[in-house]
Amino acid sequence: MKNPWLKKNPFMSMWLSGANTVLNSARARATGEGKRQAASMMAEGSRQMVRFWTGAMTGSAGKKKRSR
Repeated sequence: MKNPWLKKNPFMSMWLSGANTVLNSARARATGEGKRQAASMMAEGSRQMVRFWTGAMTGSAGKKKRSR
């Protein structure tokens, strides 16, 4: 005798397929946004480092005196 609890449920299968589609889409968007933010932070850090070292090599112009 077959167990009715082990029989496949087509409605449950469709619901799970839809849920997986939605969750995979959300996961892909979150992963993409995380990668974009990480790349942006690395680029900004590189820009700051280059500005710091080029400023240290060229030296600052110093403070200008105001004429009274």
